[in-house]
Amino acid sequence: MWLFYGPRLHPGLPRRDMTAPTLILYQRDDCHLCDLALDVLANAGVPAFDSVFIDEDPALEDRYGMRVPVLRDDRDGRELDWPFDADAARRWLHR
Repeated sequence: MWLFYGPRLHPGLPRRDMTAPTLILYQRDDCHLCDLALDVLANAGVPAFDSVFIDEDPALEDRYGMRVPVLRDDRDGRELDWPFDADAARRWLHR
């Protein structure tokens, strides 16, 4: 099952509006773990988030490399690295 949580953003592009989600899922194209993370986040009831694909951005590649998928809260900089389950995602959201 594929769920779409927000626009596919490319690094360096501004968000379309100021009410955009503060959560970002950093991921790669053709990433099985990223697909699993999407399912986990859907099951956890995580609110809308942006998806950023790191494949063609050297800075993001250096930062996240093999860590993806990573869920980041832009408000405070917290990051949730894979592996995580629905319970861990819910706990992380409510910290």
